[in-house]
Amino acid sequence: MADEIGPLLRELREKAGLSQLKLEERSGISATHISRIETGKSRNVRRDTVNRLLDAMEPNTEDRGRIAALLTGIQKEAPLGTVAEEPSPPEIRRPFSRPANSRLSEAAADLATETGRRLRREEEQRLVLDPYPLPVRWRSVSTGITDLDANIRRLPPGAVAEPLDLGGDQRSIGDLYRSIGSGRLVVLGQAGSGKSVLAVRLVLDLLQDGARTGADPVPVIFGIGSWDPTVHTLRGWLTGRLLRDYPYLARGSSTAGTLAAALVEDGHVLPVLDGFDEMAEGLRRRALDELDRTSLPLVLTSRPDEYEKAVRPTRDGAVTPLKWAAAVELTGITPADLLDYMPRATRSAPPGDGPWNRALTGRTDPDVRLQRVLGTPLMVFLARTVYGEGRAGDPEELTDGSRFPTEDSLRRHLLAAFVPAVYRPRPSDHRPLTSEEHARGGRHREWTPERAHRWFGYLARHLDQAGRERQDIAWWQISGSLRTSTRALAVAAVSALCVALPVWLANALIFVFLHETQFVAAMTQGAALGLGAGITCGALYAGMTTFGGSVFAPSRTRLRLRGGLGAGRSPARTFATRFGAMLLAGFAMGIGVSCTSTLQRVLYLDWPLTSPEVLRVLATDGLLLGLIFGTAFGTVFGLAAMLEAPLDVSSAATPDSLLDANRRAVRSQLSVIAPALALTIAFGGGLVTDLLDPVLGPLLWLPQDAVVIGTVGGVGGGLSYALCFTAWGQWMVFARLLLPLRGQLPWNTAAFLKDAYHRGVLRRTGAVYQFRHTHLQHHLGRSPHRP
Repeated sequence: MADEIGPLLRELREKAGLSQLKLEERSGISATHISRIETGKSRNVRRDTVNRLLDAMEPNTEDRGRIAALLTGIQKEAPLGTVAEEPSPPEIRRPFSRPANSRLSEAAADLATETGRRLRREEEQRLVLDPYPLPVRWRSVSTGITDLDANIRRLPPGAVAEPLDLGGDQRSIGDLYRSIGSGRLVVLGQAGSGKSVLAVRLVLDLLQDGARTGADPVPVIFGIGSWDPTVHTLRGWLTGRLLRDYPYLARGSSTAGTLAAALVEDGHVLPVLDGFDEMAEGLRRRALDELDRTSLPLVLTSRPDEYEKAVRPTRDGAVTPLKWAAAVELTGITPADLLDYMPRATRSAPPGDGPWNRALTGRTDPDVRLQRVLGTPLMVFLARTVYGEGRAGDPEELTDGSRFPTEDSLRRHLLAAFVPAVYRPRPSDHRPLTSEEHARGGRHREWTPERAHRWFGYLARHLDQAGRERQDIAWWQISGSLRTSTRALAVAAVSALCVALPVWLANALIFVFLHETQFVAAMTQGAALGLGAGITCGALYAGMTTFGGSVFAPSRTRLRLRGGLGAGRSPARTFATRFGAMLLAGFAMGIGVSCTSTLQRVLYLDWPLTSPEVLRVLATDGLLLGLIFGTAFGTVFGLAAMLEAPLDVSSAATPDSLLDANRRAVRSQLSVIAPALALTIAFGGGLVTDLLDPVLGPLLWLPQDAVVIGTVGGVGGGLSYALCFTAWGQWMVFARLLLPLRGQLPWNTAAFLKDAYHRGVLRRTGAVYQFRHTHLQHHLGRSPHRP
């Protein structure tokens, strides 16, 4: 009778329309154990196990009676009236499946919704579904570089693990991952074999309706190539990436500093780590060691050779694989797949006819060579772009052995022809713009193939700095491609103009209403104050970028004038931190302005430079202006920091929206900070002068001094901060002005990047762009540079 219960349970499961994995979710019984019962491998079955399965399948009364009769017969056959059962694999209980508080549950739900929305759009943009998903298959990897099956299954001591069979294709990637007890999977594949696309499909499968419960983690793709495990822990780096791509997670949490940190710490995020092979070679083993120190479920993608070198770090061949991780390796696309796919993808002819059929069905060496080259999704995409949908060229030329004698020459040809193919002028470029094209930034006729190639080459070289390869084209990091000295000089020039122009304006108003100024004196005073501010800001910028980092990160906050202080932070601590930094910056600004003002008096009023009186005036002005600017800057920026609140949920879905959010944030800051600084300096200057007059006097703070210096500090200081010390300001000064002047980027860089994304040259990952593939990035980066 025990042999009959398995088939009956399978019959009831199929009648209920449930898969083994779905039944596992409902009953809590592992899919592996359900399979053993249905196939008769589990010879003895407990009554409570069967009852849990029946409750999950909800059979009718008649079917329940049939099961009950079988169980009664089994009990009569068991010795001593017991129902024995052989040891079975433990039920799959993910380490991250735990109850969550309502706030974290809501944040995880928002994260799941936003992640699914982005990746579905990305899958459409990459033409993954056009005309149908290109077949991507995989096979199990040899146990030589993976952990033991018992560890992968997370079996108890003494249990015997059956060999894992992990074969399949992209249609079953979600089921494959759910069948792994440890929740750890390594996906290996050659360059361009479809690892990143498969990662996207896995995330979407895990997020599909009905497949994810509230206790399951949210799968999120992270480009692991930018992780430095010697600097950041895994959880810290994951938190930073979440804050970059989902700024609304900067809100405070009761269990951790931010919602992003709480989601990572409490196991509500499943990291899908894409591009392990893109890490620096010396960091890969360190990265695996860091992953081994955690128990987080994860998915890791890599090229096979790079991964094998990382798990075999010593010459004696000792293997230290990633703990608990199963591994699969992607296989190539078959010639039969190509014969069916390429004609449909290029709309050239029905399968079995046309140029692609002639190019792929030969038996000569060039024909077979082409089949091998087109064995990866990347090369298939390049070929369909270069030769598809009415574009010039016949794919049969790819079988010309004299022109393409090697596989590498074929790959180089497809890479080189890609950008000219997507930027080739089309008849549609001459018609009026549609509303969608207006939203994308319009059609720019100056984006010729030659110029686009040059600009992409500059961006590719920008990503390869100081021996560390990067992939993220972040709008706030583009300025880092310039030398620090060049950026510091540009900051000095912009700051000088920001300060000099308000001084000239203030003196013009004084002349109009009070008739108490002279043109030459006003011009020299503005030039002197601008020079002092410019030198100081340039020096501060050089110091900050040298010792604090190469670029300024985009703000994840906005000013909130209503609704109280920013949530999740200590107001006193926030104020003190910002006050201290801006006090020093304002004091340095005061000293710099006093020095150039004294120099202006020496040149314009013939003051003797070495006179003790001049030196006393210099010291007094430096201390006075330093205290006035320092206290004003510290107070105003400290209060502004207390009013900052995280961005909205939809503020950073794309690089453009993050740029727009930062533009709005800087403008709102400037509208508040500039007048606040002007008033604080104007009235605070009189207070500081009165306090220091008994010690350093006699000191004067005339009305025109309050107007001029207040205007300089408010308008000039606010503009200098906005343009020189924020991510949006850096973008405006460098990416929108300096780099286009040098011919290294187009004038509208944001529109160019967005257009390149829609053309398929770039892909979008959260708040940054990336080249379609690292092969394309390397090819463009190695192209000759023409300044």
